[in-house]
Amino acid sequence: MALELTEQQLLLRDSMSKFLSARYGPEARREVLTGELGWSPEIWRALAEELGVLGASFPEELGGLGGGPVDVLVLMEELGRALLLEPFLETVVLGGGLLKRSGTPLAREVITKVIAGEARLAFAYCEPQARYAWNDVQTQAERRGADFVLNGRKAVVSGAPSSTHLLVSARTSGGRLERAGVTVFVVDPRASGVSMRPYRTIDGRLAAEVSFENVSVSAEAALSQPDAAGDMIEAALDEAAAAACAEAAGVLERLVSGTVAYTKERRQFGVPIASFQALQHRMVDMFIQAQQASSMSHMAAAQLTKPPEVRARAVSAAKAFVGDACRVVGQSAIQLHGAMGITDELPISHYFKRALAIENQYGSTDYHLARYQQLTSLH
Repeated sequence: MALELTEQQLLLRDSMSKFLSARYGPEARREVLTGELGWSPEIWRALAEELGVLGASFPEELGGLGGGPVDVLVLMEELGRALLLEPFLETVVLGGGLLKRSGTPLAREVITKVIAGEARLAFAYCEPQARYAWNDVQTQAERRGADFVLNGRKAVVSGAPSSTHLLVSARTSGGRLERAGVTVFVVDPRASGVSMRPYRTIDGRLAAEVSFENVSVSAEAALSQPDAAGDMIEAALDEAAAAACAEAAGVLERLVSGTVAYTKERRQFGVPIASFQALQHRMVDMFIQAQQASSMSHMAAAQLTKPPEVRARAVSAAKAFVGDACRVVGQSAIQLHGAMGITDELPISHYFKRALAIENQYGSTDYHLARYQQLTSLH
């Protein structure tokens, strides 16, 4: 499936592509990657002030561009090609997806800060025992007068070290695995009782283990009615998974083109190895996988506005296929490069690492296959 882009979406894609080509080449990215922060405040400000893309999916009345899933797809494909390290996916897509569905005064306030480049978000929902199940929540939020007190631990919170706001899922009622009884709170990462162990993931991005010990939050910090955040969380995670698929399409495109270029230069027996028929077949298979992954990401984006069960099936089908393509294309690219393919000096290694990370982000291939099977068996 290929989406037909509007003139505005084509302009959005071209402006983002030109900006990243000029300001986020391999050397500039390497400086960001090896820097102490792990992200660039200058690039983040430019995304907000020069391009305005931090408001791409937010309503116009809040200062956004009023774009939809296809606008996000266009941007994510370009971010995948450039391997952007800044927390666009975590802030605009995942965190923004929660805030848009909230409608509270605090949510609207944070959205305006995101659009202005003043806020960066991290959604703390994964827990050590839960794998990818958002409803497996042991973190507790207990009422203490007019406020809530948070206690618990969140694992692999992507973007947490650079965040200005943590969005935290906690159980306010019910049992550990119940879909009902979960509430999302906006928490200051610098608040008393919040502790963070930051680290870099395999693709060089920032994440952290986050613990909450008697963290006091006001009732106004809740993004939904108590116990009723389940639908909001599932929809935002589906949007994030679809956006990750679009990013993967850009990553896979560069894995294929980089491998083809390398095999035209690398010579054995006096000829480029690209002339070997067996390797040509291998690269054709890579190209087909990348094209199909792109089509699946387009399909998922097109279904995001459909009813929840349709949306969920489409996203899981796409994520399962794209995850498999990330593994197959990534491994083939490294094998065709030989030992040099895994060195940090070659861009191909960074695309490979990002492909590995996307394969498991917001649900692994196996997780989404099982989810798709479960959703399909219900109809």
